[in-house]
Amino acid sequence: MLEPSYYLELACHIRLLVLDVDGVMSDGKLYFTDQGVELKAFNSLDGQGIKMLQRSGVKVAIITGRQSSIVAKRAQDLNIESLIQGREDKLVALSEMIARMDLHLHQVAYMGDDLPDLPAIRKVGLGITVPNASPELKQHVAFCTRRQGGDGAVREVCELLMQAQNTWSDQLAVYLKSDLP
Repeated sequence: MLEPSYYLELACHIRLLVLDVDGVMSDGKLYFTDQGVELKAFNSLDGQGIKMLQRSGVKVAIITGRQSSIVAKRAQDLNIESLIQGREDKLVALSEMIARMDLHLHQVAYMGDDLPDLPAIRKVGLGITVPNASPELKQHVAFCTRRQGGDGAVREVCELLMQAQNTWSDQLAVYLKSDLP
């Protein structure tokens, strides 16, 4: 991992944050009912961070190897327009996505936790992971969160990007202003 001044410099240029789901937006555990229905838990702090980051001008997208209606619902709830599911070839999926968005790889931060994320993480401007990620993946990231996936790690990254881009104060001000006398 890199020195804070270096990854903050990289974060200044980010226009798109791409998130994996299992192990990043969720705790990585797969929950199934007896009827085979899949369940996932998402952290509300992450959701708020995503909304603030989007308001600050950084787009957010999801690329995941699994297919899930729960993920589609979460993306819809967070106004995440770019969602690619069921793709293990995440670098190819990312390349397709950024071509549609007219972005370059150096403008992308990618947050993943396992080997299918590695090709994308190695190509983007800012590779990010979580503490319990694959050791091989951790060797190739610029930043590792303090929080675990599904436990505020995405929020941590959103705040890092906004602080690096000097938009954190504006986003925080929305909640500090008061109409009270």
